[in-house]
Amino acid sequence: MSLQVQNLKRQFVAPDGSSVPVIDIPTLALGDNQQVALTGTSGLGKTTLLHLLAGILTPDSGSIVYELGGRSTDIARLPEPQRDVFRGRHIGYVFQTHHLLPAFTALENVLLGMSFGGRHDRAWATHLLERVGLGERLGFKPAKLSVGQQQRVAVARALANRPAVVLADEPTGALDSANAQAVLALIRDLCTEVRATLLLVTHDKNLAAQLPQSLDLAQVNRISRAPSAAAPVGGTVR
Repeated sequence: MSLQVQNLKRQFVAPDGSSVPVIDIPTLALGDNQQVALTGTSGLGKTTLLHLLAGILTPDSGSIVYELGGRSTDIARLPEPQRDVFRGRHIGYVFQTHHLLPAFTALENVLLGMSFGGRHDRAWATHLLERVGLGERLGFKPAKLSVGQQQRVAVARALANRPAVVLADEPTGALDSANAQAVLALIRDLCTEVRATLLLVTHDKNLAAQLPQSLDLAQVNRISRAPSAAAPVGGTVR
């Protein structure tokens, strides 16, 4: 898997009707099996970037090209139904809050996530929940789970289709330190198991330092720079 972003721009309309640029990234690249922490100050556009990469939002201009199995797909050019299918098959998304369906059990939530990729593999869903320490709670609904356990279900759901890339948006932001460490370790371990590239947004420098590579969005997003800034803009992770 490789991901190449070129000349990506996105703006929003403010309440007064003016246009507010949020994303202006000349180039950004992610390679196979990388695990990268994406950092940056609040309001810089980290969540917007993840939504663009996942096809939840579309850019005003630019390309988002996934290379999978020798086939290139620019999801920025796909109509919404095809973006949804692509996301369901190839992209796992972990939100800051779990977004579990309250009427469904842990196992059913994972199976439902799997269905968006056109699959149904109860054994794999069970394996994932066992890997995140919830093998004894397959039949529990979210209300019967702690916040940390709910987020673990969300992690299992994101990995249900063995995605090529996992996008995680502050997945530990609502957790205490111990649970944050546990969830981060689970995400990393499961991404290694399914050979998925990981891009994880975090404001926690200690968590970011645990990933092998990191990228400050201010280094690639021209919106965050003064007009006179002369430093080159590019998506090289360190």
